[in-house]
Parts: sequence; C-alpha cells; structure tokens
Amino acid sequence: MVPAKTSKTRFSGPSHSVYKGLETSWASDDTPGFCSIMLTGFSIALIVITLPFSLCLCIKVVQEYERAVIFRLGRLRRGGAEGPGLFFIVPCIDHYKSVDLRTVSFDVPPQEILTRDCVTISVDAVIYWRTSSSEKVVCVVENTNHSTKLLAATTLRNVLGTKNLSEILSERETIAQIMQTGLDEATDPWGVKVERVEIKDVRLPVQLQRAMAAEAEAAREARAKVIAAEGEQKASRALKEAADVIQESPSALQLRYLQTLNRSAL
Repeated sequence: MVPAKTSKTRFSGPSHSVYKGLETSWASDDTPGFCSIMLTGFSIALIVITLPFSLCLCIKVVQEYERAVIFRLGRLRRGGAEGPGLFFIVPCIDHYKSVDLRTVSFDVPPQEILTRDCVTISVDAVIYWRTSSSEKVVCVVENTNHSTKLLAATTLRNVLGTKNLSEILSERETIAQIMQTGLDEATDPWGVKVERVEIKDVRLPVQLQRAMAAEAEAAREARAKVIAAEGEQKASRALKEAADVIQESPSALQLRYLQTLNRSAL
C-alpha cells in the first residue's frame, strides 16, 4: 500500500501544531459541509432582506496601522489579513480580530542574576517588538505581549549568567545584540519581530559597591605614588648632571655660591 501524500507546511514542531493544521487544511480540498452551506445561505439571505441596514454590520474599518484576521465558521479565511481601510464580513458566520502592527515596548522586571564569577546583581532591560505576521499572532500564541515578556526575562537571565561582572558592565551593546538575536529566532514562529533590546540598569549590592570604590581608590593612590617616584628620579638625574657641570669648572661653583648669597639677602 502506498502511503498517502501529506501537504507541506511552513514550519514544523509540536509548538506550532495549531498553525500547521490550518495550513494543511488550506492545502487540502476544503469542501464545506451541509451545515456550513445552510448557515452561509441563511446569512446572505438575511443580509439581502435587511438591506441597507445590514451594511452597518457587514462593512468594517481598520486603521492604517491595523490588520483584520477573519475567521469564517471558526476557520481562518483564505487570502490573509484584511486592511487597512474597508473590508466586508458576513454576520453570523464571520468573526474578525484586529491586530496592531505598531512597535510595542515593555520593561523587563529586574532580574536577580548570579554571574559567572559568583556575584549577585539586579538587571532590567527594555524590549521593542512589532507584529510581522497577523495570522500567526492570532492563531499560534494566546497572549503575545505576555509570552514575549516572559521569554525576554528568561533570555536575560540565561545570557547574563554566562558573563563575568566586568563583561556585563563594559559590554552592554554586545549582550543586547545577543539577546535580540535569540529572542528574534524564538519569536519568529509567533509572528513577532524583536527590533531592539537595551540593558537599562545594572544594580550592584552595597557591599560590592564599597569594595569596588576602595579598590579604585587604592589604585589611584598607587598610581600617584608611582608618578611622584618618577618625578623624584628625574629630579635626581637633573641634579647629578648639574653637579657634573659645576665640577668641570671651579669658577662655576664660586658663581653658584655668590648667587645663593644674593637670593638669601633678598
């Protein structure tokens, strides 16, 4: 027996079974049942009878930044999302949901993170994302904003947990780029495009701040002592060279003695 051929889907995996089933149904022979035909005919007849009042329920409008995902008898209608502008639905059998395409930003709550060098810090971030596929946003994930926020918090903890404290403080742009790439790959099946990630603040424990301040103060004091020692070394070399010059000329020593007496008299 030759196995039946199955239709190809855009992506696979158990987490996308809902959208996979929808695409499979689009590719197959989608013949409406008897109840669907009866309900569709009744709805069209009702629209014709109640004209022009029924137009108030049939004609819908979405804004420039919105798209309308239409379901007919519970199934996603072919042709993709509608909008912007006017579109037509059939009451009783059509249901639509508006999807906002504008960029959305949210704050990732402060996360207590243990770095690779065993330092506990608190880090928060800002995520900017937008909808790239209206159908996936509606059909694949229940709450896009909440799901993206939870994933961003988890990604923040996972990425910063592999970094040292010095790397977190000095390589914020690199860490943000790594987070953006990971989030974008994870949310692409949801129809979400992560545009930007920014690390807002890195808060250190008070004891660690004091220790770092003491370390910086000690480093500055050591640098000042080194500079003072170098100055004394240069001054001693200059005095040695002056002594050698005076030693070569006996009259120079007498002139230097008279000059010193003149300054003392003044």
